[in-house]
Amino acid sequence: MTETKPILPGATLGLMGGGQLGRMFAQAAAAMGYRVAVLEPQHDAPAAEVSAEHIEAPYNDADGLDRLAERCPCATTEFENVPADSLRRLAAKGTLTAPPAHAVAVTQDRNVEKHFVESVAGVPVAPHCAVLSEKDVALVDEALFPGILKTARLGYDGKGQYRVKNRDELLQAFRNTNGVECVFEKMLPLKLELSVIVCRSLSGETKTFPAAENHHRNGILAMSVLPARVPEAVAEEARAHAMRIADALEYVGVLCVEFFLLEDDTLLVNELAPRPHNSGHATIDACVTSQYEEQVRAMTGMPLGDTTRHSCAVMLNVLGDEWFDAEGRFRDPDWRAVLAVPGAKLHLYGKKEARRARKMGHVTCVAPTLDEAFERARAVARILGLPDPE
Repeated sequence: MTETKPILPGATLGLMGGGQLGRMFAQAAAAMGYRVAVLEPQHDAPAAEVSAEHIEAPYNDADGLDRLAERCPCATTEFENVPADSLRRLAAKGTLTAPPAHAVAVTQDRNVEKHFVESVAGVPVAPHCAVLSEKDVALVDEALFPGILKTARLGYDGKGQYRVKNRDELLQAFRNTNGVECVFEKMLPLKLELSVIVCRSLSGETKTFPAAENHHRNGILAMSVLPARVPEAVAEEARAHAMRIADALEYVGVLCVEFFLLEDDTLLVNELAPRPHNSGHATIDACVTSQYEEQVRAMTGMPLGDTTRHSCAVMLNVLGDEWFDAEGRFRDPDWRAVLAVPGAKLHLYGKKEARRARKMGHVTCVAPTLDEAFERARAVARILGLPDPE
């Protein structure tokens, strides 16, 4: 492990991306005495509202990147599609980037990512193959059907994904992507989807949070349960896999490793997110140190914090749909009633306009036991008109 000189409070930390994850990072950094300069093209971005400085420029803007590098001894990202070349430019100017460009580049291409996880880190993934052209469709092993075709780049929240039963449907799905590079994965009998947030520091110190259990609706995370309702051996295996991947990537910062848990309790890596993650929101209220504070600690060379869970938690994602009644009329959710529920912690992201399927905030319900956390989450769900958490 390499000894590093820490970047002390009072310094300005760089942030690439102005969304809600960046907002929560900036809030954690400010609580520790750091300033944040965010590079983000959107004028009223959630992270910019709570940061000390906003460089209003595209993520690949040379002048904006150079201005960020002048101010910041280190910088991080809040979403996975920040150009790796932008991180390389910052590094060339002497700004440490966490995560490093090489790690982000791996996670930005699903074919590259799966090869790395399986062949370099030695962690299993779902059976798959690359589909780069229509010729590749004809070569797909019949054993992979039925499956899911996913665009290799820029997919999130279920976008760029097509379920197909046979080769003809695969060909049509590939054409629907306009022929971009894709990966085709076999559909498997899933029991659950899990994730592990792993933190790795400049010195190589590595810690993980407890495994979270995730439930999606329309491709968007709807609920996370901490801790996941799985056998302890499964949770520990997931944490070990996450640490192995972070070490293989020589990662610095917070990394989310998403898993499929099959009916026979086999764990397979689904994908990586090189940043704090929606499924880690509950760490703010349920753990000694949040994933956002860990990102600050990791990038500044400070010791990593205690990731122990002190409460059970059920996190409910709040989308813009909750601002509209059954007739489509706009109305504000009843936040007073939500906050009257014991253990309910409200986090709103400061977005100016509520739109359907737009992530507007989340509510984390904490309690000494999962049964109590679920009871509180059900009360919140009834107030907001969400499906009953189970």
